[in-house]
Amino acid sequence: MYRIDLRRKAQQDLDKLPKKDFEAVIETIKELANTPRPKGIEKLKGSGLWRVRQGDYRIVYNIDDKQSQVIIVRIGNRRDIYRSI
Repeated sequence: MYRIDLRRKAQQDLDKLPKKDFEAVIETIKELANTPRPKGIEKLKGSGLWRVRQGDYRIVYNIDDKQSQVIIVRIGNRRDIYRSI
């Protein structure tokens, strides 16, 4: 099982989500602890980061296999998230 670490910016992004979307994103993040590379993820080119979809939102994260850690970098709407990375 991997440990989940939310960066400060990711926590701020999460706090801004509507309640319905907040709960869905939290469930997806919890699933990353068990399976950091679930079906449907994509590696972002040139950054070493991964992204997983949750509705209209994207969760961008890094996987540290040596320390069994998933580091959530950003959470945002699909139309805006890639501009801020």
